[in-house]
Amino acid sequence: MAPGGNRGWLLRLVIAFGFAQGAVSMARPAVSYRALALGADERAVGVIAGVYALLPLFAAVPLGRRTDHGRCAPLLPVGVVLIAGGCALSGAAGSLWTMALWSGVMGLGHLCFVIGAQSLVARQSAPHEQDRNFGHFTIGASLGQLVGPIAAGALIGGPDMAGSSALALVVAGAGAAVAFTSLWRIEHPRAAGSRREPGPRVPVGGILRARGVPAGILISLSVLSATDILTAYLPVVGEHRGISPAVIGVLLSLRAAATIACRLVLTPLLRLLGRTALLTATCLLAALLCAGVALPVPVWALGLMLVALGFCLGVGQPLSMTTVVQAAPDEARSTALALRLTGNRLGQVAAPAAAGLIAGVAGVAAPFVMLGALLLCSSGIALRAPAVDAAVPRRAAVGQDGPDAAGERRSCREAKG
Repeated sequence: MAPGGNRGWLLRLVIAFGFAQGAVSMARPAVSYRALALGADERAVGVIAGVYALLPLFAAVPLGRRTDHGRCAPLLPVGVVLIAGGCALSGAAGSLWTMALWSGVMGLGHLCFVIGAQSLVARQSAPHEQDRNFGHFTIGASLGQLVGPIAAGALIGGPDMAGSSALALVVAGAGAAVAFTSLWRIEHPRAAGSRREPGPRVPVGGILRARGVPAGILISLSVLSATDILTAYLPVVGEHRGISPAVIGVLLSLRAAATIACRLVLTPLLRLLGRTALLTATCLLAALLCAGVALPVPVWALGLMLVALGFCLGVGQPLSMTTVVQAAPDEARSTALALRLTGNRLGQVAAPAAAGLIAGVAGVAAPFVMLGALLLCSSGIALRAPAVDAAVPRRAAVGQDGPDAAGERRSCREAKG
């Protein structure tokens, strides 16, 4: 709960994230189709998909450091501007390298928005509410992933693939701009004021040594890489198997709908199985399903596999956020979340590039086998990850209380009261 008992900020954040993520989810397959129409092969599609994550790879930690000792909310409109501009300008680009450039701008905007939003949830939620609030927050992402591919599939197609994909990118940019309507005064004044005084800077190594942080980062990297390659490469699989863009859009949206369903029932699943068992089981099942996508199955079977896969992938992101936030030093939570996002973006750079190379050598279905192996490793990591007490914030890995730790504990007591 936010300080003062106001829950309206979380609903507005979910709505804003839904529009921002919807724009990105619409733009990603549109970029792939436009690149194919401009003459790109599987390797070039993989490179363009990787550039989306390249700029954020270097910007995440500095942005997290700044957010740890400042306000979260200013990053949100900056992110919306960059997403909208990157989408629209990708549609206007006439060459593959300019498409890659604007794809990177889109990725940087998404990073700004997500760092600001995740830090806001961590700061304005009591520790015992973080699993639930992060789960609700990620419903915004899933809603965007549900609507975006359907909208892209409805607009893309026909003899002029380059023109229709460009239109989809411009529409995606306009959709991102709608997120502005939910961002007014979204950060609670008390939560914003609690971080204005700089505290001691915890070294990145100290954050990474906090027990539970590396596991959360690696699980998140694997789950996001799976989602990202599904979004970027399912259109390529569709082209090779004769599946239309509209059907591919529906398939991607079915996966997103299953992810929403998973996050709506995340709290009872946690009570039933516990965090470790839930993460391990879903990563293991997702590994088998990803490998199954490589099989030449009928469209209806592919749809069923993607529904089950979407449900399994819905667990990893919110629980990895909570794991990282509760394991990290109190005065470096935003930086820890930024390191998690850096790991995500590293996966988004390396995984599509590797997928492009594998697809060029072994066929377009081979990247999904690679994803299965990555998720299989994640299930082992989840099994060995330490359980974190959701009711007690972890102290600094360096063994010191920051000057604002007392204020943060007061905020937690006030939130619980």
